Formats: sequence, structure tokens, C-alpha cells
Amino acid sequence: MYYIPYMYPYHYHQYYHHQHHPYYMNVPMHHWDYYQTPIYREKHELKDHGKKPYVVNINEATKQNNTYRTAIWTGDHLQVTLMSLHVGEDIGLEMHPHVDQFLRLEQGHGIVQMGNRKDHLDFVREVNDDSAIFIPAGTWHNLTNTGNIPLKLYSIYAPPNHPFGTVHKTKKAAMEAEHEHH
Repeated sequence: MYYIPYMYPYHYHQYYHHQHHPYYMNVPMHHWDYYQTPIYREKHELKDHGKKPYVVNINEATKQNNTYRTAIWTGDHLQVTLMSLHVGEDIGLEMHPHVDQFLRLEQGHGIVQMGNRKDHLDFVREVNDDSAIFIPAGTWHNLTNTGNIPLKLYSIYAPPNHPFGTVHKTKKAAMEAEHEHH
């Protein structure tokens, strides 16, 4: 028989995350109730929590978001926004001269295009959930939803690209706000 120290009152519990793959945790019994209601099952308050410490299940918050763009954290040097693109919708061809951008797809399929000139987007890739897209400052880019469900993604801007608390319910509202902002 094997001796395993420090087990009582701990037990191994099979725990499933969002993709139903089991993993095991050694958790004290009096703490197990906390793990029965994991953070990813909670509804997230989709508002800007910037410049304060914040923890979120980004996958679930991204899938929960139904707006074109909602900022959930804006700091001095970084910003995180959630986005949802309808079937056939695109972000729109854009370029940020002084902002690096990271996109992470959590649901759906699309095409990303990038290039050094607006009329020469020579980098084209198909993307889907779990794809990460890195966009250097000064690069023209667009992302189009080519799937049959909403494309859910989050974007990280460094430095921030939108005002604190940004919420654009639709692409049209985003275009109007950006026109006013510039």
C-alpha cells in the first residue's frame, strides 16, 4: 500500500471545464462548495472595470457579449474589449498608427486580412475559435465573419484605443462614435 501524506480531509474531485475535459483537484472538503459554482458559470457584468484589479473568465464573458464592442478594462497602457460580429459582418478596414493589437476568437469562423497599405492586403488567413491574431501598429487590417453564427472575440490594445467605458451596440454606432472622436 502506498502512503500519501496530507490527504485527509482532502479528496480528489473530478472537475469539468467548459469543454467537458476532466481534470482533478485536491480540494479540502469545506472548500468544495466554492468549486461547484465555478466562475465560468456566472454572468459577467460587461462594463469597464479599468484601473482596478479585475479577474474574469474571458472565454465566457466574450461569448456572453452581444454588442459590437464593449470595453471591459481600460488602463493607462492596455485595453481589453469584447466584440461580436454578425454573420457576414466585418470589423471594417482600419489601421492604428501607434497601437499594437491582439485578437482572440472564442467562437465562429472568419477571414483576417492584413497589409502595409490599404490597397494591398497581402496577408490573408482563415481563422476560427481559439485563433490568436497579432496586428502590429501601422498595419491595415480587417476581420470578416464567414461563418453561420456570430463571431465572438476579444481585443487587446496597447496602448488603449477607445475611451474608458466604451460600449458600441452596433457597428454603425461604433463608426459614428469614431467619426465624432476624430
